[in-house]
Amino acid sequence: MIEVLDPAVIPAADQALRGEVRAFLDQALAGLAPETRARSWMGFDADFSRALAERGWLGLTLPHAYGGAERGHFARFVLSEELLAAGAPVSAHWIADRQSGPLILKYGSETQRAFYLPRICRAEAFFCIGMSEPDSGSDLASIRSRARPEGAGWILDGAKTWTTNAQHAHYMIALVRTHGSAADRHAGLSQVIVDLKAPGVTIRPIQDIAGDAHFAEVFFDGVRLGPDALIGAEGQGWAQVNAELAFERSGPERLYSSIALVQCWLDLCRAAPDPANDALTGKLLTQLATLRALSLAVAGRLARGESPAIEAALVKDLGTEFEQRVPAWIGDALGARPEVALDGSLWRTLAYLDQVSPTFSLRGGTREILRGIIACGLDLR
Repeated sequence: MIEVLDPAVIPAADQALRGEVRAFLDQALAGLAPETRARSWMGFDADFSRALAERGWLGLTLPHAYGGAERGHFARFVLSEELLAAGAPVSAHWIADRQSGPLILKYGSETQRAFYLPRICRAEAFFCIGMSEPDSGSDLASIRSRARPEGAGWILDGAKTWTTNAQHAHYMIALVRTHGSAADRHAGLSQVIVDLKAPGVTIRPIQDIAGDAHFAEVFFDGVRLGPDALIGAEGQGWAQVNAELAFERSGPERLYSSIALVQCWLDLCRAAPDPANDALTGKLLTQLATLRALSLAVAGRLARGESPAIEAALVKDLGTEFEQRVPAWIGDALGARPEVALDGSLWRTLAYLDQVSPTFSLRGGTREILRGIIACGLDLR
């Protein structure tokens, strides 16, 4: 059963990080256009990620022994929130810092921790996640990519699709079948680390409707993996993935994808006050405040060492619904007042988000999959 999400308060020591991060971002992102800020956690900039690493802001939750700051989930929530609210280009390090590092720390061997975690903290190892496959839709359990034992290692064949930044990443953590067949569903799935420069790996970027190429298809043709490629126990990949998805689904990135447009709207309202716009402004801010409180509550559960997979799915579903509605609401409001002169950046930001917002409810698990998870948690199915 899903449990009540208790309100959480960011500790003062973690809240103090906010001012330092804002000061850095004010300088680092000066002059960045709203339509560029709107790309934020899909914006790839390795130099920016390295600048964060130099300040000790990557691997915030990882132990000192592996190059991390050994701080809690609230500190990372503050950092993530400030980066996303500012529209910082965080995509290079995002998956490694948010998911891959904590996953390796929890399930990886000491050899894996010692090799990968310091590199993640220094922004020297960027990761992507290999889950979705061609012709499988949202049915993650129907995975056909297979790693078969050979000698002390594995031979990997198969394909992944809609893989974020695969063409830029150094490594992929892939969910693959290590025994059984697709009919076995969750049984027989494992997670492996794949060096994307290895022979037999082919990556083809996928261009989206906005002209960007954030996603890629990845093909494995007889890729040799060493004995240290397996993360955790063989056959336990499904349980590991579900724990990992709590990190992906509950964070501020599921609330702030349209925040650059909200900021453009608020700037317009300040410059040209209009009572007709007050209701929309109130709707935007109250819904955002409520969703933020839910996301922060999940961070509180993570900080207590829990794995709130169902609660994270709920926050992700509600958050992406809000993110998708923002461009539609603001577009309708602007269309109702065609006589109002608007800044070109507002139109460009709206146009970009109007194009890409349908993807918000796809990445990290479709709305239908999430609602199935929630229904199971509520014993409704």
